[in-house]
Amino acid sequence: MEISELLSEESVIANLRVGSKKQALQSLARRAAEDLSMSERTIFDVLLERERLGSTGVGNGIAVPHGKLAGLQQIYGLFAQLHAPIDFEAIDEQPVDLVFLLLAPEGAGADHLKALARISRSLRDRDLCEKLRGASNGEALFSLLTDESALPAA
Repeated sequence: MEISELLSEESVIANLRVGSKKQALQSLARRAAEDLSMSERTIFDVLLERERLGSTGVGNGIAVPHGKLAGLQQIYGLFAQLHAPIDFEAIDEQPVDLVFLLLAPEGAGADHLKALARISRSLRDRDLCEKLRGASNGEALFSLLTDESALPAA
């Protein structure tokens, strides 16, 4: 599974201004709800439920909030570069400024895990993350995220 299968240029947000983890999740849930024509509250609740199991702040300034949604037809991704780093209760206790939201249908199983693995592999690339942090607009972010030749191999 490639990042280009998870994101569209419209599902990339540059310079998102939020002050907390809760605000970030609310803002991402709102955007996902618009894109998916689903309930913002349902999406937010799924994300909060997953965060209660343990933070999806994976370290190095990156968070990958995710969950499964009834009624969703295909895996959906949303990427946000934050205006300023926020506390996300990450495993390395460092603030987060790159967030990749992943939502999957309830029965996605292996595809959900493959998508999470691909996102994790891509965002472990420190050079890519530095370029993402320096990008000034959604178009540049999308280009960086979907340039498969520049991403680590599957």
